[in-house]
Amino acid sequence: MSQTADTDALKLRIEQLYLEHRDLDDVISRLLETTPHDQLQVQRLKKRKLYVKDQINALERQLTPDILA
Repeated sequence: MSQTADTDALKLRIEQLYLEHRDLDDVISRLLETTPHDQLQVQRLKKRKLYVKDQINALERQLTPDILA
């Protein structure tokens, strides 16, 4: 696979993860608006959201070239 194809695949995956992160944020917000809300479900969704954010950061680091100081 070429460098450009690798970069494009990473960018596509990052875009998908941003969409999932945004969707999770929406779901969490809606759950918190309801009374009573399932605290365990909210915690699981927040944990998933954090995991997705970590994946985004890791993939974005792969796109950034290492700069020697």
